[in-house]
Amino acid sequence: MVQILRRISLSQWILVAMVAGVLLGLFLPQVSLHLNPLSSTIFMRLIKSLIAPLLFATLVVGIAGHCEDLRQMGRLAIRAFVYFEVATTVALFIGLGAVNLTRPGVGIDTTRANAEQAQVFAGKQASVDTFLEHVFPASVVEAAAKNEVLQLVIWAVIFAIALVQTPEKYRLPILEFLEALAQVMFKFTGLVMLYAPIAIGAAIAFTVAKSGPEILGNLALLVLTLYGALVVFCLVVLLPVMVIFRVPVAGFWQVIREPALLAFSSASSEAALPKAMQNLEAFGVPRRIVAFVLPTGYSFNLDGSTLYLAVASIFCFQAAGVHLAFTDQLLMMLMLMLTSKGVAAVPRASLVILSGTLVSFGAYLEGKGALRPDQLTVALAAVGTILGVDAFMDMARTSINLVGNCLATVVMARWEGEFQQDNISPSPSAESLTPSH
Repeated sequence: MVQILRRISLSQWILVAMVAGVLLGLFLPQVSLHLNPLSSTIFMRLIKSLIAPLLFATLVVGIAGHCEDLRQMGRLAIRAFVYFEVATTVALFIGLGAVNLTRPGVGIDTTRANAEQAQVFAGKQASVDTFLEHVFPASVVEAAAKNEVLQLVIWAVIFAIALVQTPEKYRLPILEFLEALAQVMFKFTGLVMLYAPIAIGAAIAFTVAKSGPEILGNLALLVLTLYGALVVFCLVVLLPVMVIFRVPVAGFWQVIREPALLAFSSASSEAALPKAMQNLEAFGVPRRIVAFVLPTGYSFNLDGSTLYLAVASIFCFQAAGVHLAFTDQLLMMLMLMLTSKGVAAVPRASLVILSGTLVSFGAYLEGKGALRPDQLTVALAAVGTILGVDAFMDMARTSINLVGNCLATVVMARWEGEFQQDNISPSPSAESLTPSH
């Protein structure tokens, strides 16, 4: 019996836990409402505790240990940001097309929703100046404590550049220590992942018990529109990118399967980051590329979240009975493209960006006479309606964020001519996906 259980992979345990969580939430909702600490408290705290040391160690070793030509780092950054911008722009337009095709907001009842919730979210939206200030840490200790991934990346890159310029007798001991730290943190990640099925089952049970299946039925068209648009994005963007850059589909699926399931079931990109870094390095992507591109993409390449914002923003205006001209929709997409950067650093970030965009763009529409104040109130109330099914949509957009960033990391390795797939089997098993150095 023990041998049979050992043969079950982590991804299979996660699937079993998800099914068990749904059943528990449906049939024992009172019990399920008390299970959230098993996921959001224990599991997420363990995950957050390992991100800072793992990210810092791998990124510094990747740059200072294998990249003495700093021009390579600059070239990688430029290529990554070009790719990020193209991918997120296409995601916005796919979301725009989907929501105009299905029109899920038409006829939605927002009378029981509270527009004040959206006003609170809108008040949390950061300006461009605030975002730029937020990128650079005042204290690396504070950034690590708060898991500010982008701040950690910036600080680690600067530290690594300084380390490259340091004499070898001082540089080598630090590199050896950080290499040892990275290896320990990979083992730490493996231990934490053993608890993942329990945490995920508890999270699913809590979500189902709290929201109930009926809330999904009320806004089914909106949820289906998002899921359908995400599938289209995978088929018309991610799959062609894999073909163009010769990324082996079967091998890539083996690499992202467990991290994507973690991201979907926990609705947290953070939960999947350590496992994704580990698997991508084992897949043949150099450490310096994994450690730079993947965390940076968490702030600048959120394909699922940007697509969701396009769908949700038009949905809210549809609920208010506002018909937006195509030029107005394009203008709002441009606003979303700019304001969605750094979205991952803010709690309930997508709703914050959505509410802030509705307020800002609503003021613009009022100024040109295309929107009445009462319609803006209804549009903001629609955000409160979305809250009811946001957990279900968050699971999908988070997993696509993760998959898109993993693919971007492999693409950058291929673009740099450093993808070591020739040394890796085409379809690595879950057991083989452990870093080798």
